[in-house]
Amino acid sequence: MFSGLRKKNLDRWLGGWVKHLAEDARVVQPEGTRHLLFAFCDHYEPLFGDADIATGERRVREWEDRYPVEVDSYVDADGRHPQHSFFFPCEQYQPSYLERLANLARRGYGELEVHLHHDGDTRETLRRDLVEFLERAASHGHLSRQNGKLRYGFIHGNWCLSNSRADGKMCGVDDELLVLHETGCYADFTFPSAPDETQPNIVNKIYWPEGNLALSRAYETGTRARVGDFRRDRVLMVEGPLSLRLRPRKMPVQIENGAITADDPGSAARVRAWVNQNIHVKGRPEWVFVKVHTHGAPDRQLEGLLGGGMRKLHDELTGHYNDGQRWKLHYVTAREMYNIAAAAMEGAAGDPNKYRDHVLSPPPIRQQG
Repeated sequence: MFSGLRKKNLDRWLGGWVKHLAEDARVVQPEGTRHLLFAFCDHYEPLFGDADIATGERRVREWEDRYPVEVDSYVDADGRHPQHSFFFPCEQYQPSYLERLANLARRGYGELEVHLHHDGDTRETLRRDLVEFLERAASHGHLSRQNGKLRYGFIHGNWCLSNSRADGKMCGVDDELLVLHETGCYADFTFPSAPDETQPNIVNKIYWPEGNLALSRAYETGTRARVGDFRRDRVLMVEGPLSLRLRPRKMPVQIENGAITADDPGSAARVRAWVNQNIHVKGRPEWVFVKVHTHGAPDRQLEGLLGGGMRKLHDELTGHYNDGQRWKLHYVTAREMYNIAAAAMEGAAGDPNKYRDHVLSPPPIRQQG
């Protein structure tokens, strides 16, 4: 059954998934309404595939023009349209790109966060590049501020957080989690990365990394987020759903890692698989967190998402997880997902909509909308 997956790095995470299933089986199912927090995190790369600047401009313009049309007919329990978190690559900065994304944020469709592809860096060069991009993004009104400091969510390019590849490529900085925290990162949204070798054995969790955070792959050890344990001294790890799924007429078993692509768009079966992983802050099981990801800028993926692919996903979310009794749906940005997780850890309960800005306020461009 698993013969086709032997080379998919299952050894890195299958045990963690089985452990997750065993833990989840012991969770007492909550009574009353459950709340689904849904975040769409985009590794948003306009210059993907060696595109020139003009091609990147066209791609961003298409998102600016077409995304509202695609999602305006959908609202959650709070009257919010689907939210898109654009994790923009530092190395692809162009002022016009961030201005167009600012227009979407101003109109209430999402927020910008930080993505980075790098190789052979030191902590000094990493810090320099992050700070430079944060200042550039902030000049367009992006990013949250807290006590005068820029705050951001992060996704590592090529999944290589904390210099996690065996060959040492595509990063170079073992203590990356420390540099991220020092420069204002509030949470990392890189994982899951299966079937890649960078995937940790901690599966379907929101957790705090523990141990020596200066070591490569420091994210492999952690303590699950729980009510009564909110921390401000490190980056929070926010994972999306990871599991195995049956696929009739194709390879019998495939990895379900929450990646939305032109070939594998959102579907009723996939949404159920995500929700069934029951990712939550321990002690607050009625708030279920689902973070999916995509690479939405390249032309084929752009057309897959904005050409109708998103509608299948949102039809399922609004049709089956927003009846107001069994489920309430909340479309959230990455920042809002973090805020709601923080509120849960600090003991908040009830409707999570009240906690979208619990710790970190919206970026200025969002406040102007």
